[in-house]
Amino acid sequence: MKLRPLSVEGAWEITPQQHGDPRGLFLEWYRFDRLAEAVGHPLRLAQGNLSVSARDVVRGIHFADVPPGQAKYVTCVRGAVLDVLVDLRVGSPTFGRWEGVRLDDVDRRAVYLAEGLGHGFCALTDDATLTYLCSTTYHPSAEHAVHPLDEELGIDWPTTGPQLSARDAAAPTLAQARAAGLLPEYDTCRRYVATLVAAAGSTDG
Repeated sequence: MKLRPLSVEGAWEITPQQHGDPRGLFLEWYRFDRLAEAVGHPLRLAQGNLSVSARDVVRGIHFADVPPGQAKYVTCVRGAVLDVLVDLRVGSPTFGRWEGVRLDDVDRRAVYLAEGLGHGFCALTDDATLTYLCSTTYHPSAEHAVHPLDEELGIDWPTTGPQLSARDAAAPTLAQARAAGLLPEYDTCRRYVATLVAAAGSTDG
């Protein structure tokens, strides 16, 4: 398993080692110890989700209030998606930057996103199936979205006809979300992650 930090702080690409023979294959798509070593603390497993999307469906950009936020560990078990993370943390050196990682059932990569980052994806195939682990359970009042087609973000979605949910189509732009005070603060996110790291250290001790 290879973990590579992405250009946005708190985001990682994970490439598993696949072991195959004529019978099929085996891989470790998640290792709590390897991830904890990279990010400084274990991922608390509070909820597991599965999402199935038709080709050209775009979901996101979703994020949660910090604290506690919602860290995610995402992989694609069928088909392919362009998985996108966006730095929504006001005050971050990379505020507003996005990065995309292809997740599919060939290379079987995964992506880890820390609290405060926005997440979305575009389905590149029909029945594109994502499974992801979350550090907190779903709380509607603490969940928000930024419009995935916001020109300021400028995400290069690989589709000419994106299909959005009613919620995502009505989401505010990045500027509107910031003006409304919906976006997480970079310093708040860093302090929260520091408490997770400290708690992990005290547990190890």
